[in-house]
Amino acid sequence: MPVNLLAPDPSSLLTVRGVEIGVAMAGVRKANRRDLTVVTLAAGSSVAGVFTSNRFCAAPVLLCREHLAAGQGIRAILVNTGNANAGTGADGLARARSTCAALAARLGIQPAQVLPFSTGVIMETLPHERIEAALPAALADARSDHWALAAEAIMTTDTVPKAASRQLMLGGKAVHITGISKGAGMIRPNMATMLGFVATDAAIAPELMQRLVKEAADASFNRITIDGDTSTNDSFVMIATHQAGNAPITQLEQGDGARLRAALIEVSQQLAQAIVRDGEGATKFITVQVDGGRDVDECRKVAYAIGHSPLVKTAFFASDPNLGRILAAVGYAGIDDLDQGLIDLFLDDVHVAMHGARHPAYAEEQGQRVMKQSEITVRVDLHRGTASATVWTCDLSHDYVSINADYRS
Repeated sequence: MPVNLLAPDPSSLLTVRGVEIGVAMAGVRKANRRDLTVVTLAAGSSVAGVFTSNRFCAAPVLLCREHLAAGQGIRAILVNTGNANAGTGADGLARARSTCAALAARLGIQPAQVLPFSTGVIMETLPHERIEAALPAALADARSDHWALAAEAIMTTDTVPKAASRQLMLGGKAVHITGISKGAGMIRPNMATMLGFVATDAAIAPELMQRLVKEAADASFNRITIDGDTSTNDSFVMIATHQAGNAPITQLEQGDGARLRAALIEVSQQLAQAIVRDGEGATKFITVQVDGGRDVDECRKVAYAIGHSPLVKTAFFASDPNLGRILAAVGYAGIDDLDQGLIDLFLDDVHVAMHGARHPAYAEEQGQRVMKQSEITVRVDLHRGTASATVWTCDLSHDYVSINADYRS
C-alpha cells in the first residue's frame, strides 16, 4: 500500500490547451493492458528535458537528446511500458527510430519531432511492430482530458497512478499546469527509473525552458531516493504550449515569472514525492533535512547518505530507534573536516543527539513513538554554516525484496 497516496481524481486534472493524449493496448509485454501513450502538441510548443546520468542509458534517451538538439520543434511524445529498450545496442536504437518514424508519418511531421520514452525490463528486444500497429488506436483515442489514463498507462511496478494539477492567473489569463509521473524502484537522484512529464499552456520564452526543467528537477526528482540505484531510462520533460494568452514570460526572478516557476516546481515536487510514497514495499515516507552546512552540496551528501543507507531504512521499517545508524551515515557522507562534536539530530520534535552524543533527556520510547508514524522527518544540524538541503525517501521492507525478486515473472 502506498504511504498516504491515493489515485488522482480524473476530474481534478486540468486540461492543458495544445495537448492531446491517447492510450492503447499494444501488448508490449502483457496482453489487455494499456501500455502505449501518444501525446500530441500544438505547433510552436516549447519542450525541454533532463535525463539519466547513467552512462548505460537506453535507446530512447539517446534519441530524445538527439531530437531535442535538432531544434525542429517537438510535436509528439511516444511512451511504452513493459520494455525499457535498454541494453539493446544498435538494434534497440533502430527499433526506437522506427517507432518515431511510424508516428511521424501518421501525424505528417518529421521523426526528429517525436520524443520516444520506454520503461520496463532491461535487455529485452523492443517489439516495435506491436507499438506501431497500435498507433492508430492511440491516435483515435486522443483527447485533452486523458491525463489520468496516461498516468495509468505509463506505470510498471507502481501501485497507483501519479498526477497533479495547478491553476494560476498570469496577467489576467488562467494558466493550467498538469503533470504525470511513474516510478517505484531503482529510484535515486540524477535521475531514477522514473518518467515525468509536466505541461503548461503558459506562454514562456523558449530560451527559459531548459533552465526551468533543470531547476524543477533539482528541486524534486533529483531529491528522491528509494534504493540508491540509478536506472537507464530516467527522463523528465517540461512542455509549454503557449496557448493561454498571457504575455510571454521572459524572466523568472519576480512577478508572473516567479509565480509560474514556483507552481511548476510545486507540481514537480508533488509528482516526485508520489514516487517515494509508492516506493516498492514502502510503509513510511521520510523527509531528511540537513541544515547548517557550508554549502548545499555538502548538505545533499549527508541527506543522500542517510536516505540511501539500507541499515537506516530497515530500522525505520522495524520502528527500531537504532539511531546511531543515522549518525554513522552522516560520518561517511564525505565531509573530510566534519566536526562530530557539533552535530545535532532530531526525529520530528524529539532531540535525539546533541553535540554528537546522545541527548541527556532522550529516551528510546520517544524515538520509537516517532518511528511508528507513517510520515517522519529526520533533521540533522551540522552547525557549519547556513546552507540546507532536503531529500525524500522511504523505508526498506521485506516486500521490496519480494517485488524485485519477482519483477520479471
